[in-house]
Amino acid sequence: MGAVGAKLLKKLGLENIQDLLFYLPFRYDDFSSLSKISDLKVGQIVNIRGEVQLIQNKRSFKKRLNITEALINDESDSIKIIWFNQPFIVKNIKTGDIISLAGRVSESQEQLTMSSPQYEKVYSNELIHTQGLIPNYHLTEGLTQKQLRYFIKQTIHLAGVVEEWLPAKTIKTFELLNLKDALKQIHFPKNLIEAEAAKKRLAFSELFLRQLKSQMIKKELSEQKALTIKFQEKATREFVASLPFQLTSDQKKTAWEILKDIEKSRPMSRLIEGDVGSGKTIVAVMAMLNVALNKKRSALMAPTEILAEQHFRSLSNLFKGLDISIELITGSKKNKEIGKSDILIGTHALIQKGANFQNLALAIVDEQHRFGVNQRQKILDFNKKDNFVPHFLSLTATPIPRSLALAIYGDLELSIIKEMPIGRKKIITKLVKESERKKAYNFIRQQIKTGRQAFVICPLIEDSDQLETKSVKAEYEKLSTEIFPDLKIGLLHGKMKSVDKEIVMKNFLEKKIDILVSTSVIEVGVDIQNASVMVIEGAERFGLAQLHQFRGRVGRSEHQSYCLLFPSQEEIGSEKTIDRLKVMEKYSDGFALAKIDLKLRGAGEIYGDTQSGFPELQIASLFDYELIKKSADEAAEIIKEDTSLKEHPLLKIKLGEWEKLIHLE
Repeated sequence: MGAVGAKLLKKLGLENIQDLLFYLPFRYDDFSSLSKISDLKVGQIVNIRGEVQLIQNKRSFKKRLNITEALINDESDSIKIIWFNQPFIVKNIKTGDIISLAGRVSESQEQLTMSSPQYEKVYSNELIHTQGLIPNYHLTEGLTQKQLRYFIKQTIHLAGVVEEWLPAKTIKTFELLNLKDALKQIHFPKNLIEAEAAKKRLAFSELFLRQLKSQMIKKELSEQKALTIKFQEKATREFVASLPFQLTSDQKKTAWEILKDIEKSRPMSRLIEGDVGSGKTIVAVMAMLNVALNKKRSALMAPTEILAEQHFRSLSNLFKGLDISIELITGSKKNKEIGKSDILIGTHALIQKGANFQNLALAIVDEQHRFGVNQRQKILDFNKKDNFVPHFLSLTATPIPRSLALAIYGDLELSIIKEMPIGRKKIITKLVKESERKKAYNFIRQQIKTGRQAFVICPLIEDSDQLETKSVKAEYEKLSTEIFPDLKIGLLHGKMKSVDKEIVMKNFLEKKIDILVSTSVIEVGVDIQNASVMVIEGAERFGLAQLHQFRGRVGRSEHQSYCLLFPSQEEIGSEKTIDRLKVMEKYSDGFALAKIDLKLRGAGEIYGDTQSGFPELQIASLFDYELIKKSADEAAEIIKEDTSLKEHPLLKIKLGEWEKLIHLE
């Protein structure tokens, strides 16, 4: 492997062979069938095999590129192959070699060609880059799929050394693969049946550990005490009457469930689930109001500083005129005098080691799926020395059907807010062809002229030859200089410093920016009421549920809002892609979209380009009802019989390792 390879793997958090074996593919390229060159058509992604008749390097003075050209013949016909800036290929491949190639067929000067395909010499039938089901992994700069596959192939024989920790009875009951076979088959499956069997075993393992932890928390909670919060009826009614909007019946019902829960001396443990923009936060605010009026403290945790700051501004406005103090706590704040206010708002800095807030009666987590059960445990550890734990309330916009949510969050009660706020207009969503781009830009300009603002979302930070999708930096340059030179364009991405992100968001909020070009960093919770257009470039690279989250960033006021979906140019001809994106035009319900997304993505893609959002789920699907239910029942059974896992020492060790691995992103 060498020092360079080891350094690159370390960037991915892979420090030993076990890490490498458990670094799982996110999808497969299916090159199971070999195509004849004479049968190829433009746009197909294929695997071919043939003899190298010619290979040479050329220089393109126009673009200052090194071009490697080859002519490959498979007896049915010949095809030209082109690689860019890889002159070393002529040292690896010689005339007369038999090679296997995999990639997309394109057209150049009216002849078929393949541009920058994967290649490997054919020494035997065991090819790992171009034939069969080819695993794809998340990478880091400087590391290629080919290198990572090679490293895993070199170590896969050691899969048998990894100790099996699932109880033998569990494996037999649910007809699961053993760990050794599952690891071998997930990386190098012979067919989709093998891949699915491996996925089932590894997904069960993930869900099972999560369920075990959940059941242990539930048991621990049943033995704990919480501070009782008396319902302040008069003040609550006055607060609700002062709001500039009417509460929906779902909001009222959920608020009542919470207020009844926190009156008890047993800790509340509740999840509020509601679609994007359904008004979950105001329900949590009513609980915080009651806690403050009882002279106790609340803490509200958000996954990002941007969102924490937004909550801080929002609550400061809502509680204006009331004798309630609010404090913002983020990673950059080192003041030792923190935590003295009635309401504490912050990122996960709130639950860092050693934090202990006196009289903390209520802990609220916004976007539960960004935290995971390990952070849940940390919250339970607050105030332990005072012999009570805070009531716990969690908010999520991830659309999970009720039965599934109850299975995933075994230790939480569930409230669902389905109704949208009164007067909220449905967002008009449109799939935009490349030929309509100019028209779309004119429409955006008109919206900005009327005083509105727009978001433009891109899937990458910088341009990548491999992915051919729009980068946020390139798009920002293009919009600033070519399309809207007269408008104020802003840029936002995850690699920016927190202080810079904060400045950009503040400027957007204060209408100093007309169009904000951003990566998915704005997916969660950002509330810009004046924004009425959401443009999503490379839309096919996001799941429907995630596109729905983006769409929910607009349409948050009385203005009619719009979401424009632009697929990447090379995907425009793909019927499957277009059909999937057209679903966004028809449906505005996040629950329905999440179910459709799973059906449309199918078995070929294990869990999509963007992970499930749960830090501890790498391969399990949140919509695999059956597997979640089975893992929940099995975990409950084991904890019931063996609370501290004395009878299952290997399982206990594994759970301990898993807890250490989970950390906040």
